Amino acid sequence: MINDIMIGQYFPGTSILHKIDARVKMLFLVVAIVAIFLCNSVVNYIVLSTFVTLLLFISHIPMRLYMKASRPMLILIFFTFLIHICTGTGKVLWQFWFLNITKEGIVDGFLVGLRLFLLVQLTSLLTFTTPPLELTTALERILEPFKKIGIPTHEFAMIMTIALRFIPTLLTETDKIIKAQKSRGADFTTGSIGKRLGYIMPILVPLFVSAFRRADELAIAMEARCYHGDSGRTRLREMHLAQRDYGSLALLVFLTALFVIGNNILPLPPLM
Repeated sequence: MINDIMIGQYFPGTSILHKIDARVKMLFLVVAIVAIFLCNSVVNYIVLSTFVTLLLFISHIPMRLYMKASRPMLILIFFTFLIHICTGTGKVLWQFWFLNITKEGIVDGFLVGLRLFLLVQLTSLLTFTTPPLELTTALERILEPFKKIGIPTHEFAMIMTIALRFIPTLLTETDKIIKAQKSRGADFTTGSIGKRLGYIMPILVPLFVSAFRRADELAIAMEARCYHGDSGRTRLREMHLAQRDYGSLALLVFLTALFVIGNNILPLPPLM
């Protein structure tokens, strides 16, 4: 399961999605998230699912990597589906004790699960096709107006980038520690819950020690390079919108208008 978590990983490529400005991709993600949660039409659900699937193919990243990234979320999606099935109101299809499985509950559970699945795929698409440094710069440029009211946008963007960058590193470190503990006879799959929880400390202690050591090394490296935040800082590559970026923004406006129109076609009942 540790190896299935792919948050923050980037896969180099030459697809059009890799070349689009990171600010445009982040704007696309925000609009898509809002659209997914406001979606109330069968037509829009079909269009959103088709559009996200098309983007995954355009990225030229193997589909197995997207499925691998969504695997840790399948448990949450499954439990969400079960909760909606058992708590739905409407026409009862099957009843057992206090559980009432209804047609409306099945529909609601499926749609909520679909929403979560699409969100995971979209966020994976953003991180898979955008280098962490570009994500930082894009986030800082988007939040730049907030500097006028005293918000340290550069420091906030830097913290987000470091967090994303170190997630794969810490996961790899955790996997190494677990394998080292197993080679010493630790068994994480058998025994009572209390016994299994007892094996957590031998993992957490070296993991925290390693994390603090890496953080200290990173701080020393930044100080050695005279890093002082955003004061007097320049960039090797400035972000500029190209023709494909303006075309992507025009497509975003068109899709937003299409979504508003489609939300009034074949409307669904409100989800729970």
